[in-house]
Amino acid sequence: MRPIDDSGCGADTESLGAGMNSNILKHKGQVGSIEHDLDRGVLYGKLLFINDLVTYEAENLRTLEEEFRVSVDEYLADCAAMGIEPNKPFKGSFNIRIGRELHKKLAMKAAGEGLGLNEAVQLAVERFVVGEERY
Repeated sequence: MRPIDDSGCGADTESLGAGMNSNILKHKGQVGSIEHDLDRGVLYGKLLFINDLVTYEAENLRTLEEEFRVSVDEYLADCAAMGIEPNKPFKGSFNIRIGRELHKKLAMKAAGEGLGLNEAVQLAVERFVVGEERY
């Protein structure tokens, strides 16, 4: 059984799918890291973007992905057995610090285009992410 801290759980309704992508793993709406320990010769990781601590370890990438999936499945089963909702990796909101001058420019431009700050930031982030997906 992997370590689990049941201090904070929230519903997870979106599934990101399974598979490996760069330095992250995805399974059943959870995202996990891929790290290495050269001294011990192992790969390890933990679920990202949640309050609970869920870890996994293996000696190669294929086994690490399997251990990640087992850890996610056990985490979800543990939450269900305790009658609590698993943490959401993302809740759809975050705070940013952009400095006073940029904040002012953003507010002025957004108002000039009939947008609120949230709409303007969402539009900017969408453009940034779409630009990244092209590469």
